[in-house]
Amino acid sequence: MWIIVIICIYFAALMFISRLTQRRADNQTFFRAERRSPWYMVAFGMVGASISGVTFVSVPGMVLSSQMTYLQVCLGFIVGYLVVAFVLLPVYYKLNLTSIYMYLGQRLGRQSYQTGAWFFLLSKMVGATIKFYVVCMVLQQFVFEALGVPFMVSVLVLVLLIWLYTRKGGVRTLVFTDVFQTSCLFVALLLIIYMVMLQMDFSLTDVLGALYTDERSRVFEFDDWTSPRYFWKQFLSGAFIVIVMTGLDQDMMQKNLTCRSLREAQKDMCSYGVAFVPVNLLFLALGVLLAQLFESQDVALPAKGDELLPLYVEHTSSFFHITSYLFVLGIVSASFSSADSALTSLTTSYCVDIKGRAHDEQLRKRSHLIICLLFAVMIIVFHLLNNKSLIDAIYTIVSYTYGPLLGLFVFGLFTKRLVNDRWTPVVCVISPCFCYAIDSMAQILWGYHFGYELLMVNGLLTFLGLWLLSRSAECQSPS
Repeated sequence: MWIIVIICIYFAALMFISRLTQRRADNQTFFRAERRSPWYMVAFGMVGASISGVTFVSVPGMVLSSQMTYLQVCLGFIVGYLVVAFVLLPVYYKLNLTSIYMYLGQRLGRQSYQTGAWFFLLSKMVGATIKFYVVCMVLQQFVFEALGVPFMVSVLVLVLLIWLYTRKGGVRTLVFTDVFQTSCLFVALLLIIYMVMLQMDFSLTDVLGALYTDERSRVFEFDDWTSPRYFWKQFLSGAFIVIVMTGLDQDMMQKNLTCRSLREAQKDMCSYGVAFVPVNLLFLALGVLLAQLFESQDVALPAKGDELLPLYVEHTSSFFHITSYLFVLGIVSASFSSADSALTSLTTSYCVDIKGRAHDEQLRKRSHLIICLLFAVMIIVFHLLNNKSLIDAIYTIVSYTYGPLLGLFVFGLFTKRLVNDRWTPVVCVISPCFCYAIDSMAQILWGYHFGYELLMVNGLLTFLGLWLLSRSAECQSPS
């Protein structure tokens, strides 16, 4: 019962913030927040928006299979955020863009512009759906199932709530709700860590000592270059992940483009870029402490890392009811700050990039509602299929679709050649296919498993395809 009360209070707070921020709202408010957002609020909120509910569940469990080597990726994030701040943001602000894919239209042509936008729409819709589906399953297990609420109804209600608090204010509302949701996320995370410390009778000094001596706390791996966890692979991959999945992603960039000036946007980007290291360190430290707690109680560790934190909640909720409340609060905060941002950016990209009607408020309102309904329908379809291998396959396919965006932007930013615009869609579809073939052959022939570095290979293939079909700018006929 108390969980429902907490969730109701949580959404009441979101609706209150939405009401305050949606006054005199129009398309400029929805898409760009009139470029008046305080940079420090954007920076703090973006930390929570970048952490999905899946991350909240999965990162602590990573220590069971890969120790704390995920921090190598997080260190690479810092380099990636510096590139976004000082290479991409100046371009976006100079061109005064509403959607970052408008750059592709100005530099490469309409087909390239539309291709980039459609790749984003496909990637973001499916990726956000799968992430939110996993969270809906967790909430169904811990909250709604005991109340007898069907999965379909709970999904429709959750998506309806997102639509209600974002439908008018859009990104201006999200800047403020993200601050609230990120605060809730950190409170939940820190209190869960504190609960574990109480159960283990640990002081802060004891925690630091336990982390230092545990082999699961190992961060760096320099020995085996073929390992997916090899330092330079993960570090460089982390940098490129940020460049592509933040700097070239309308969802992640939309709020960063609402700052008052380029300088403020750069301060925002650098601030939350650095913050990811300590934030993920907290998640991983929680994972190590949970593993030690289970071992001290002779409880078998789960086979899958994703089950580590939920297992702790199940084991302790009967003794500490607050544990389940904090877990649900953390999941809801992480998942909603990610999902509401995705749905708003999808609406923006569709109206601005695909339809080319940035000032049509009726189109924006209809599109936002339809995208939210499609989002709910896709979650329900995934549930009805109940096929984990299919969902994993779809998620793998989506992970390939960011490579073409990397190739398109690198070609536009770092060459002066004129692309053969009509062939851009073909190159961007073929490149991920070649990338998949290369990955498969490497495993068969050499036993080499590509990790995050596959994104760089994908972008390189797209770049080479565009280059082969391009011509020098000097060859352009005079107008």
